[in-house]
Amino acid sequence: MNKAVKGLFDFIEKSPSQFHVVENQRKELLAAGFEELTEASAWDLKLGGNYFVTRNGSSILAFRMPKKEYKSFMIMASHTDSPTFRIKEMPEMKEGHYVKLNTERYGGMLMAPWFDRPLSIAGRAIVRVSDGKIQTKLVNLDKDLCMLPSLAIHMNREANEGYKYNAQKDMLPLISMDEKFNLKELVAKSLSVKVDDIIGSDLFLYNRDNGRVWGANDEFISIGRLDDLQCSYSSLVGLINAKNTDSTVQLHVTFDNEEVGSGTKQGADSTFLYDAMVRINEVMGGNNSKLLEAIANSFMVSADNAHALHPNYSEKSDPTNKVYMNEGVVIKFNANQKYMTDGLAFAIFTEICNKAKVPYQTFVNRSDVAGGSTLGNISNAHVSINGVDIGLPQLAMHSPYETAGVKDTEYLLKISTKFYETVIESTSADSYNLR
Repeated sequence: MNKAVKGLFDFIEKSPSQFHVVENQRKELLAAGFEELTEASAWDLKLGGNYFVTRNGSSILAFRMPKKEYKSFMIMASHTDSPTFRIKEMPEMKEGHYVKLNTERYGGMLMAPWFDRPLSIAGRAIVRVSDGKIQTKLVNLDKDLCMLPSLAIHMNREANEGYKYNAQKDMLPLISMDEKFNLKELVAKSLSVKVDDIIGSDLFLYNRDNGRVWGANDEFISIGRLDDLQCSYSSLVGLINAKNTDSTVQLHVTFDNEEVGSGTKQGADSTFLYDAMVRINEVMGGNNSKLLEAIANSFMVSADNAHALHPNYSEKSDPTNKVYMNEGVVIKFNANQKYMTDGLAFAIFTEICNKAKVPYQTFVNRSDVAGGSTLGNISNAHVSINGVDIGLPQLAMHSPYETAGVKDTEYLLKISTKFYETVIESTSADSYNLR
């Protein structure tokens, strides 16, 4: 297992929920000398300084200030969340001697792979610490706690001929045969608090299967939440490894709620990114015109994983833009503007890839298949920046156990560092300098 894959696996296995993703990135940033800011207090920024801020405990934005005058932003955006099942309030459901948990879908997932796997529960709880004081605590029950058992073939002879899953009936995990079981009691015990002091929670199922390297030549990796923690991890490490420039603010942002449309206060369709850019500009003594000038010289990489060509369904891919694992970063196009990539942005980004000596590929949906959108255009509705949508190629997207290539994390780590260290200057309406 190479260093890049080991680092990725360690990060994902410590990050069973979006709240853990942010906390683990927070720890990495603090260890790298970044200073934590809060949105509820004034920011004191210095040239050459390293900073980060979180929102809702599930989105994080980190940035490195330039050594001299700030003139632009180099932004890489990704997301913290993955499709899963949220635990409903009062979740215990009795079925004879069994206790199940009532759940609801979060995001669009492949349901079938959730069956017959060891599952656990993670997220956050809001705890009353004292009168008038509450505190958020991370929850990870961190054991093989529940499972979705399949119905035996003997009781559903048509199971292999296709089955339409009902989220309210089929996707309720078995957790106990103790009819007195109460999930809140288990959470309270894990946090060493009283049950009555837990006054709120956001809890989700997660797959307990560890990451694996496999294949005849160890060329594949499989683990849960590759989409989009493979990009988020690479963006973070790229920022930490990058050297600051004379004039660019290097900015890593990982939003929550991409899988459900991004329309939350901590999503890409919020003001989180723009708010930070405004505050950076103000602290640096810039007026609104200065911010607009900086935005015009800025560039964004929206990093969210891409579909590799499936070995059994090659007809699902575009006939001339075939994407393979281990063959480079994927740049996404869409004529109907589901992705932010255009010819100019493609040219700029591929020049950076060439400087980093990283291969790249292009992804376009088949012309008769509607594509989904991601972070780039959504965040661009709040701050309009040139940019590209990219990702790493993978199979089984939105399964609880996804597959990608061994080489790809290392490719994105290289391009992330080189991207942050690049300075783009708009010298005229149709001319750009990259250095």
